[in-house]
Amino acid sequence: MDNNRAPHILNTSANLLGICFLILTSIQVLNVAAKTIIDSIIAIAIVLFTTSCFLSFIAMRKGNGVSERYEKIADYIFLSGLAVLFITTMLLVLNIIQ
Repeated sequence: MDNNRAPHILNTSANLLGICFLILTSIQVLNVAAKTIIDSIIAIAIVLFTTSCFLSFIAMRKGNGVSERYEKIADYIFLSGLAVLFITTMLLVLNIIQ
């Protein structure tokens, strides 16, 4: 397995992490946090994307055997973060959460 996915995971996770921080900050500034659970869900996404960033960075720095394991874990955690954002978006679009 080539070690060329880790930089892509790191780049995309970092970008989505920044977007999550922007959303969380906007919710806090607008004082909407007490009325919704979106800030809690975004906090989960932040943890997942941060973990994915760390693991993909470690995968780029380590040797082949360990690198593949970290890269695979980072990949699954990244997909989990995407799933959290997708589910949150669908719940907002369908007016299930406000």
